[in-house]
Amino acid sequence: MPMQNLSWPKMLIGIGLVFILLGLLAWALQGRLNWIGRLPGDIAIERENFRFYFPITTMLLLSLLISLLLRLVRWLWPQ
Repeated sequence: MPMQNLSWPKMLIGIGLVFILLGLLAWALQGRLNWIGRLPGDIAIERENFRFYFPITTMLLLSLLISLLLRLVRWLWPQ
């Protein structure tokens, strides 16, 4: 289906369904994905009145997974 024929209400419904599915997935996997955000390479500095957290390895891993997922979608549904 070309993007020009997709109306914005349908697009909002689709985005909402994706968020609902992501929420259900996060709820189902609750407690099983504790390692996300605590990978080697994630920077965490905690002091008495200061906390700094920079999950660089987690961000790189998620970026790679999202890129691969988008490539798969473009490969399965070419325009």
